[in-house]
Amino acid sequence: MSSASETAGTAPEGTKLTAPYGSWKSPITADVVSGSGKWLGGFAADSLGRLCWLESRPAESGRNVLVREGGSDGDKPTDITPKDFAVRTVAQEYGGGAFSILGDSVVFSNYQDQRLYKQPISSTDSAPVPLTPDYGGPLVCYADGVFDSRFNRYLTVREDRRESSTNAITTIVSIDLSSNTINEPKVLVKGNDFYAFPRIDHKGERVAWIEWVHPNMPWDRSQLWVGYLSDNGDIKNRICVAGGDPSIVEAPTEPKWSPEGELFFITDRKNGFWNIYKWVESTNEVLPIYSINAEFTRPLWVFGLNSYEFLQSPTRKNLIACSYRMNGRSYLGIIDVTQSKISLLDIPFTDMNNIISGLDCLYVEGASAVHPSSIAKVNLDDEKSKAVDFKIIWSSSSISSSYRPYISSPELIEFPTEVPGENAYAYFYPPTNPCFQASPDEKPPLLLESHGGPTAEARGILDLSIQYWTSRGWAFVDVNYGGSTGYGHAYRDRLLGRWGIVDVNDCCSCAKFLVDGGKVDGERLCITGGSAGGYTTLAALAFRDTFKAGASLYGVADLGLLRAETHKFESHYIDNLVGDEKAYFERSPINFVNNFSCPIILFQGLDDKVVPPDQARKIYQALKDKGLPVALVEYEGEQHGFRKAENIKFTLEQQMVFFARLVGHFKVADDITPIKVDNFD
Repeated sequence: MSSASETAGTAPEGTKLTAPYGSWKSPITADVVSGSGKWLGGFAADSLGRLCWLESRPAESGRNVLVREGGSDGDKPTDITPKDFAVRTVAQEYGGGAFSILGDSVVFSNYQDQRLYKQPISSTDSAPVPLTPDYGGPLVCYADGVFDSRFNRYLTVREDRRESSTNAITTIVSIDLSSNTINEPKVLVKGNDFYAFPRIDHKGERVAWIEWVHPNMPWDRSQLWVGYLSDNGDIKNRICVAGGDPSIVEAPTEPKWSPEGELFFITDRKNGFWNIYKWVESTNEVLPIYSINAEFTRPLWVFGLNSYEFLQSPTRKNLIACSYRMNGRSYLGIIDVTQSKISLLDIPFTDMNNIISGLDCLYVEGASAVHPSSIAKVNLDDEKSKAVDFKIIWSSSSISSSYRPYISSPELIEFPTEVPGENAYAYFYPPTNPCFQASPDEKPPLLLESHGGPTAEARGILDLSIQYWTSRGWAFVDVNYGGSTGYGHAYRDRLLGRWGIVDVNDCCSCAKFLVDGGKVDGERLCITGGSAGGYTTLAALAFRDTFKAGASLYGVADLGLLRAETHKFESHYIDNLVGDEKAYFERSPINFVNNFSCPIILFQGLDDKVVPPDQARKIYQALKDKGLPVALVEYEGEQHGFRKAENIKFTLEQQMVFFARLVGHFKVADDITPIKVDNFD
C-alpha cells in the first residue's frame, strides 16, 4: 500500500503512478475549494445596462456584496456595497430577493439589522440611507421587493417576528420613497400564512402576487391573485387567477406583467409540469402558452426566482426568453407567444436558472460539466431567435487551466428503485487524475451524496467540492431520489408521506446499482448529506446496512424535535412528508440508536434556526454512549449551511480523513490533522 509521500510524486510524462484509490495527490485542495467558491444571490441591470450581481464571499466570512461590472471590456468590476454592510435577508430563513435596482438606485436588505436601505449605484462613496424603522434588532425582514413608479414607493414581502420568532406575520407592504422621514410600512395584503412575488403592471394599476397556507409548501399548492389599485394606492378589489379551484391541484408561481399589460405566470395544472400560462383578463381564462413535459421553474426555496423574461425588442413583440429542464438537462429557448412555438438557443450551458433581458441580449445564470455556476451574456441576432455570441461575465470559481485534466465529467444514470417499474436518477462521477491509476483488481470507494430539501435537485455541474473527491481517487454519486424536482409533480409526490423511506431506498438502490455494475467497491460505501440530506444519511445508517460510514451536515436526527423547533416556513412541511405520530417516531434515527453499526461524523452551525444544534448533539451523545466511532464539529457564527471559508475547508478535510481512516484503509496524500474520534482514537 502506497504511503502519502510516495503518492505525492509526479509520474514521468505519458505514464501514471499506481496507488490505491483515495490516496492520490491533487492540486484541487480544500483551500482551493473553500477560497475560490462564491455564491450568486441574484443579478439585475442598472440604468446604463451594466450587470449588477450579488455574490457571497467565503473569504469574507460569507459576506454578501453587490458588485457592478466594469464600464468597458478592460474595466474591473466594482463593489457597490460598503465594507460595513452585507446584502442579505433572512426572510423564511433561506432569504433571496435581497435587492432591487431601478435606474441608478438600489434598495437592499442589510444583514446585520434586516432594515431596508437605499443607495445610489454610481456613487459608491454615498452612505446607504435607511428606509424602514429600527426595531432594536433583526426582528423584521423584507424580501422580493419591486418599485412602484406611479406612487413612488417600494412594494415588498415583510416578515414580522416582533410578536413571535417562530410564527412570524407575513404581509405585503409598501414603503414610501418620497419622504425624508422613516415611517412604518403600509400593509397592502394580509391574512394568509405566506406571500411572494408582488409584481406591479407598467401603469401601476394592478398588482399580482402569490400566496399559500399551511400545511402546503409553495410547490404543493398556492394561489395567484391580482389586486386593482385605487387612486390612493390601496387595493380596492381582487380576483384569484389560479389555484382557487379546489378540484385543480396546482402551484402557480412567478407572475409577470408583459410590456402590453398581460399577466403571465408558471403553473403545473395541465400536465403536472411547470409550464408558462397567460391570464385573459376579459374572460378570466387561463391559457397555456407552450405545453411540454418539462419544468420551466424550480421550487420556491428562496425569493426572487426569475426563470423567464420578455425580450426588449422594438421590432418584434410577444417573445419570451426562458429555460426549461427535462431529463436532467436545461435548455434555453425563445417562445413566440403568438404562434405558440419555441426556438432553442445553442449555448454551452447545460444547467440554467435565472434569466434577465438586456437590449438585444440575455443574461443567463447557468453552468455545465465544465463551467461552474456563472453569468453569461448571450447576444441575439436581429430576429431575436439565435444566439450570436456567448461571454462569461461572472463565475463562482476561478478554474485554473491546470485543473482541467483532473475534472471528472458527470454521467447521468437511471437506476431501478425498490418499486417495480419506477426508476430514479443520479449523476455519477468516476475517479479522475492524469497522474495516478489504481491496480486493476481494485474498485474505488464511493461517496454518495443525498441532497437537501428534500424538495431540491442534484445538478450535474462543475463543482470543485465534488472534484476534490474524484481527483483523489473516489467515485462520487449525487442522487435525485424520488421527491426531487426537475422531473414533474408526480415524481415530487413520491416522497409525500414517505420521507425516510423512498429517499433512503433510492440512495441504497443507487449504491447497489453501481456495485453491481462493477464501478465501485461494495465494502467501501460512504454517504453524506446536509440538512434534509443529513436526515437521509442518518436514516440510511440507522435503518439499512448498505453504507459503512456517514457524514451528516446540520442533519435531522429527531423528526418530532424538528417539527417542534423549526421556523415558520417549514413548520408544517414535514407533516406532509412524514404523516402520523407513529411515523414520526419510527423514522427518527435518534429513537433507534441500537440500529447504528458504523462510524459517523457530524457538523453543525450553532446559529442554525432550521435544524437547531440539539439535533446533532443528541445523536452524537447517543452514539458515543453506544461505543460507536463518532465525532461532532460545532461552528460558532454559522447558520444553516456553512459560509466561512475556514469552516468549509475544515468540513471537507475532516470528512476525507474520517472516511479514509475508518473505511478506506488508505492514507490521504494531503497533510490533514484529524480531529479526535470518540471510541476510535
